[in-house]
This record gives sequence, structure tokens and C-alpha cells, in this order.
Amino acid sequence: MTGIKSIIIIEDHPVMRHGLAAYFEKTGWQINGTASSLKEARKLFRQVSSSEGADIVLLDIQLDDGWGLDIITWLQSFLDEKNAIASQNHPGAPHHNLMPLMAVYSTFEDYAHVSAALSLGVKVYITKRRSEQELETALLKALKGDIIVDEAAKIKLDNTTNVLNLLTKREAELLNLVKTGLSNIQIANKLGISRRTVENILSCVYDKTDIRSRLELERL
Repeated sequence: MTGIKSIIIIEDHPVMRHGLAAYFEKTGWQINGTASSLKEARKLFRQVSSSEGADIVLLDIQLDDGWGLDIITWLQSFLDEKNAIASQNHPGAPHHNLMPLMAVYSTFEDYAHVSAALSLGVKVYITKRRSEQELETALLKALKGDIIVDEAAKIKLDNTTNVLNLLTKREAELLNLVKTGLSNIQIANKLGISRRTVENILSCVYDKTDIRSRLELERL
């Protein structure tokens, strides 16, 4: 890819946010905006015109007001709406509001967060154990068409994928019901078993997947 590369940074920690912006500006990138929250990010995207978009949106997953990955689906809907309006006003004209490449720079390296990000179309997933230079190298590779997953996260992603294949039929059934948002009582009623049985089976699922929160199970 030739020309000046542009980036928007969504990161709630001020030192990290300013540090990333300073690094990328120093290495020749154009900083098209920064945001510390989902609210600020949505405001930023509403304000920028199509010509002021970005090649890459770099985001953290844990923001003060929510899950950083939520900005991906919001942005896609926002751009689709802008394109629909543009098509109505100027039939046949090319669309300039294209979805930028989405990249994650996060402390999370577990299966649930990584798989959720990749399922939403994230092309780069780098953990914050990596330097800005390593992050930039990954972004440059992604701009050429590669999908980059941090090795530390990839190991856990692969290991958990293998573990899921080891779940019993009953464990897999309960896991799928958890992912639909049902409570333990609702699952028990649906399957005609006791709540204690549901809890015991889910305990095995937690142990096998090395996952500790229900929210992470729901995001598998």
C-alpha cells in the first residue's frame, strides 16, 4: 500500500492513547482522531467525512462505557446507512464510505475475546505485551491482506478449539444454551433436569475450557 497511512485510535487509558498517537505520528502515519469511549468513538465517526476516514481503526476491547468490539457493528451499520442515502441522492455514483480495517490492541488473550473479535471481522489482534513497533509491523502486514493474530493469543485460541472438541455431548448442549443467554434455571427447565445438575455440568465446561466467567462462555 502506498501513500500516507491513516489511523483512528480508540483507547480509554490516556497515557496509552497519547503514546500510541505519538508513536504512529512519528513513524509517518496520519492520526485521524482518537477516542476514549464508545460514545466518543461514535461522535468521532459521525463528524468525519468519507475523505477523512481511516485505513485502520485500532481499538481496545475494555472501554469505560462498554465493550470496544461493539463499535464494529455500529460502524458497519452507520456506513451502510450513509451509503444508502448517497445512492438515493446520487444513483450510480461510487461509494466512498468503506469499512476501515479493524485492529485490536488489548490485554486480553483468551479464547473468548479473540474468537469474538475475529468473528466480527477484526484483521489484527495483538496483545499489549507487544511493543508499538511490533504492533505497527502487524498493521502493515494486514494492509497487504494478511490476518494477524498474536502468537500468545493464537496458542490459547488453538488450545481452546481443541478442548471444545473434547466436551461431552451434554456439556456441548449446555454450552450452546448458555450462549443463547439462558439462565441455569431456564436451562434446567428446558432439559428437564435439576439446577444442581446444570451447575455441575457447567463446572466441567469451565474446567475444560479454562474459562472463569459466564460472559466469556456466552462469547465462545
